[in-house]
Amino acid sequence: MKVCALASGGKDSLYAAWLLESTGWEVSELLTLVPQEPDAWLFHTPNLPWVHLLAEAWGKPHRAHPVPGPGPEAEEEALSRALASLPGRGFDGISVGAIASSFQWSRVQRVAEALGLRVFAPLWRVDPERVVEEEIASGLSMRIVQVASEPLGPELLGRVLDPSLLSELRARSRRGPAFNVAGEGGEYETLVTYAPGFSHRLEVLGSRAERRGMLWSWTVTEARLVPVPPAGEAK
Repeated sequence: MKVCALASGGKDSLYAAWLLESTGWEVSELLTLVPQEPDAWLFHTPNLPWVHLLAEAWGKPHRAHPVPGPGPEAEEEALSRALASLPGRGFDGISVGAIASSFQWSRVQRVAEALGLRVFAPLWRVDPERVVEEEIASGLSMRIVQVASEPLGPELLGRVLDPSLLSELRARSRRGPAFNVAGEGGEYETLVTYAPGFSHRLEVLGSRAERRGMLWSWTVTEARLVPVPPAGEAK
């Protein structure tokens, strides 16, 4: 199977793509939809300018496709245009990191079916907490780059999502108000800095925190790729 991975730089989209490749499927391209609006309906928006470096670290071609207008209809049309070339290039389908969002899933599925493409969503309907546990255990390194739900605040921005922070998120959700610990409802967003199979990791050299209403974002302003020693070598 030749697959194009919809990749935002967040944990779920890259982990889903890695799962497919680890089972023998050919992830031949990373595709990022780039909305004009910061509050897109279908697509992750924080720190999209750095996805091309993550693709480089994985040794994959990367393609960015603009979303010229606001609203779900414009986003769906942009997705259709972005995927239109795939059948003629020998692609069998696309991968997505959706876990529970029926709104996102139904629209991606509709666009793909119209083009004769399959949608591969290895995280779909998996328990969200289990997904985060497995992402961490796989060796994925990721930082929280946006928070948009109480009881999550700016103190989380830039923090690495590791077992300690996952335990903290679980405790906060139990104390209330409850939220999706995987961030599937938009409670938080992430930026991957390393994943299995990467030859380099993303080193953040500069960032800034910004507030917009109840939403806090951590925007990477400067970054570079740093080589990762092969397995078995000293780090």
